[in-house]
Amino acid sequence: MNKHILPYLKSKDKVLENVIETIPAPEIISTKNVFHDLMSCILEQQIHYRSTKKTFQRMLVAAEMNSLTPTNFEHFEALGLKDKKLSTQKYETLEQVVDYFENNTIHWEQLSDEEVRAILVNIKGISNWTADMILMYTLERDKVLPLDDYHLKQLMGRLYQVEGKKAMRAVGEHWAPYQSWAVKYLFGWKEFHKKQ
Repeated sequence: MNKHILPYLKSKDKVLENVIETIPAPEIISTKNVFHDLMSCILEQQIHYRSTKKTFQRMLVAAEMNSLTPTNFEHFEALGLKDKKLSTQKYETLEQVVDYFENNTIHWEQLSDEEVRAILVNIKGISNWTADMILMYTLERDKVLPLDDYHLKQLMGRLYQVEGKKAMRAVGEHWAPYQSWAVKYLFGWKEFHKKQ
């Protein structure tokens, strides 16, 4: 993280300043693997960085692999998904993602946030929330405000007494152009207080 981001965020928002000064910096190391992280979002309904259930991690262990790619998905499917009861919709989404990645080579780092989002939500079954998680955690983009995230809605309601996307967006505008960092700190604050 750029060293001027935290002073900037603290100067823009007293609530966020208190959060930043209360908790340790969130430590997140990106996989840089969009396919892998999409599968995490689909299978666990959570990106693995934020998961407490570790379902996706257990599936990888069962398949004896660390990283999921379109090439090794069949192996993962045979061992990691063995005996897992997935909804038809979820399984169809997995197939759509595999198909897309097998037929397209994308240089994600060269695309704007809007271009990444447009590609992802065009894959059947991929939501705005999933696109936000990929932008924020996998591609490490700075300007992401995941308004569809359940936990962010809860946190902003509790810490800022706001409700609804319009009000959340208004708070998030103060954090521009580093909304992702503000959100990561809010998520970190929730985890920190869960452990207390």
